[in-house]
Amino acid sequence: MSDLDNIDRAILRLIAQDASLSLNEIADKVGLTATPCWKRIKRMEETGIIRARIAVLDADKLGLPVSVFVSVETADHSAAWLERFAQTIATTPEIVGAWRMSGDVDYLLHVIVPDIAAYDSFYRKLIAAVPLRNVSSRFAMERMKEGPLPI
Repeated sequence: MSDLDNIDRAILRLIAQDASLSLNEIADKVGLTATPCWKRIKRMEETGIIRARIAVLDADKLGLPVSVFVSVETADHSAAWLERFAQTIATTPEIVGAWRMSGDVDYLLHVIVPDIAAYDSFYRKLIAAVPLRNVSSRFAMERMKEGPLPI
């Protein structure tokens, strides 16, 4: 982050808000011509600062209104278990986010499903895939904020 100047940060804020902006629109908004703006974007892509440009979809309108935060505890911290768990996460489309945590919970998963029955099916597949000590689910009642990174 320290290698980024104010123009880089402005470019990132624009892309994070609307990845569909054209190069000319971005360049105009940050006070550059297209070529130097493109070079900055290309550099940030090559260094991994910009990992992807995606569209944010409305889960409710797609029939996926149930958002669940799943805390996972395990008694096994071996490399083999972790590899199996990571593979399960990678191949389970309902899991849209996963974090290894500090504290009393080992992992936190963000799961999106159409209904409680679908969550139950997901839960059964998860506990069958890898041995777990404890799984605790918290159902989101309302999304209060979703937005880009604070750059």
